[in-house]
This record gives sequence, C-alpha cells and structure tokens, in this order.
Amino acid sequence: MSTAWRIGVDSSRCIGTSICAGTAPEHFRLVDGLSAPLADVVAPADVILDAADSCPVEAITVHDVTDDRLIAPQE
Repeated sequence: MSTAWRIGVDSSRCIGTSICAGTAPEHFRLVDGLSAPLADVVAPADVILDAADSCPVEAITVHDVTDDRLIAPQE
C-alpha cells in the first residue's frame, strides 16, 4: 500500500477549468489560470484521485512515490 503520492500537473495540457481546485481545494489551486498542486508529495487521499479523474484533459497525474507507479488518471 502506498504511503505517499506525487502530484503533477502538465501545464501544457491544463485548460484551467478549476474542477481540481473545486474538487480538492486542499490540494490544488489556480495560478495564472492554470492548476498547480499545493504540495508535490502528499498523503494518499481519495479526493486527489477524484480530482485527477475529473480533469477533462488528463493534465493531473498521481504517482506512487516509492515505485513511480501511475495511480491516476485511470484508463
């Protein structure tokens, strides 16, 4: 079981819908109209997966810190 996740946002894909910030405001904010994680490494939380899976352009990625396995978005 994962003990920490790394959140990434691809700024070249992000279109600034703010769904992530609305879904998980404790983890995402908009900076200059684009999503940015509040912290790069976080404790696992379902709300982070919800935000990543809700992104219409799949700009948010969540990886396991230990083995770099992709956790979200899910295919």
